[in-house]
Amino acid sequence: MPIVEGMNLESAGVRYDTKTGIHINDFLQTSNRRIYAAGDVCLEYKFTHVAEASAHIAVRNALFLGRKRLSALTIPWCTYTDPEIAHIGLYVREAREKDIPIRTFTVLMHDVDRAVTDGEEEGFVKIHVRDGTDRILGATVVARHAGEMINGLSLAITSGIGLRALARVIHTYPTQAEAIKMAADAYNRTRLTPTLKSLTKRWLAW
Repeated sequence: MPIVEGMNLESAGVRYDTKTGIHINDFLQTSNRRIYAAGDVCLEYKFTHVAEASAHIAVRNALFLGRKRLSALTIPWCTYTDPEIAHIGLYVREAREKDIPIRTFTVLMHDVDRAVTDGEEEGFVKIHVRDGTDRILGATVVARHAGEMINGLSLAITSGIGLRALARVIHTYPTQAEAIKMAADAYNRTRLTPTLKSLTKRWLAW
């Protein structure tokens, strides 16, 4: 719970709530437009990396006349259980609520050689794309090293890198992050036309 009482914020014209913290807009301005807030005192996501990112926005907007928006951030998170649970972007439920057509590609960790070798076969990688495109809208990773694996997907979403490009990335072998490339490969297989699929089957049968 944010500690906001006893700071005499009222005299500065800064609105707050004892449960949710200091009220801010998308530019991290408080109700007093000359005062900015960042971190756990005002954010819904109370993670160290989110606090750091919001601080960068607050400084940029306050001191350098920036117009960086909090809502523009793509925020990954990870719960460090065993296996770890990490997520970024939209969930399927959220996409449906927004009427966004979505398709999910799933790779189970027991199909990943390194996970099998390490005896860490519990978990999966799920990558959600806008149906008909390779644009990544969200992803969930449940795996021993999910917190490390989600960073590559965070980079892809932030940089607009789709599954087609990820399928071309050569991964070192064996690693558990290969599950991400396997999901990208699964997307590429959906792009095969019936004719090309038939030709491929014939070629493999020779």
